[in-house]
Amino acid sequence: MKPIIGANPPDALGGPKTLRVEDDDAGQRLDNFLMRHLKGVPKTHVYRIIRSGEVRINKGRAAADRRIVAGDLVRLPPVRTSQRAASRAADEAGAASSERAAPAREFPVLFEDDWLLAIDKPAGVAVHGGSGVSSGVIEQLRRARPTARFLELVHRLDRETSGILLLAKKRSALTALQDQFRARETAKTYLALVAGDWPARRKVLDKSLRKFLLPDGERRVQVVPADHPDAMPSLTLVRVARRDNGFSLLEVGLRTGRTHQIRVHLASEGQPIVGDDKYGNFELNKSLQAANPVPLRRMFLHAWRLQFDHPHSGERLELTAPLPDELQQFLDHVHPPAS
Repeated sequence: MKPIIGANPPDALGGPKTLRVEDDDAGQRLDNFLMRHLKGVPKTHVYRIIRSGEVRINKGRAAADRRIVAGDLVRLPPVRTSQRAASRAADEAGAASSERAAPAREFPVLFEDDWLLAIDKPAGVAVHGGSGVSSGVIEQLRRARPTARFLELVHRLDRETSGILLLAKKRSALTALQDQFRARETAKTYLALVAGDWPARRKVLDKSLRKFLLPDGERRVQVVPADHPDAMPSLTLVRVARRDNGFSLLEVGLRTGRTHQIRVHLASEGQPIVGDDKYGNFELNKSLQAANPVPLRRMFLHAWRLQFDHPHSGERLELTAPLPDELQQFLDHVHPPAS
């Protein structure tokens, strides 16, 4: 988005400012666009200047839910921001500084075109910085691709989970893909290993979940009754891929995207994911870490397959990420491949 008319910023109480919508900003609602560009201005004021007609698109009045398109000229009236806005700007400057300090890093690419990027995220890397993590996938990729005009996470994976992570290279792609995730039009399948024989008849896990914080502020999730005031309906589908030597490899499909959903649902059935340091069997995990000749030092959960519609062409895509070497080697150890 580039200013083309008026020298004063919209918070200086000078003249109005007109912005041209670029491709990367197309597809947003007008109210969301204004809140991005009028940071520190109360939402009530943003909606007031829209209703009053002070905000114009191509010289005409526009409703808050109008979708802007590339080439639109958006007129912004002069507004005053609060001291809180200055504080927020300082926070954002700090975040930008942190991003500049992130190490440049590329990740294995599963698919890439002008609209989106799908990578194979390794375990142990957060998707973004924060909560004691200086930088994550998104900051490292932006650092590695300084000429990228737009790069945003479409969804998230736990730090301990490996596999397919989708990023958008255009704002319109981000909006379209996130709409698919919200409407449950995507299909996500994970590979998880549990100890013991998982019953083939146990295919649907639908216990409600709630999030809470430990005294030290660490996030946790637990199963609760469906009528609990904080209950979130959750649905996980499970299929046994194979069993051998006291372990079951599961193909797990998500129909809702709750925090730690797979981990908590499997643990609630008495068969947590091996290597899970939050909800797992800690004695078993310890023994597997010390096992010879093939130890397991991470959680065996991998985002294996993702199906979705391409945000531009509409073509149905199916991406897969092979098991990381450390998981494949452990799996081959407990279930040797046929000779």
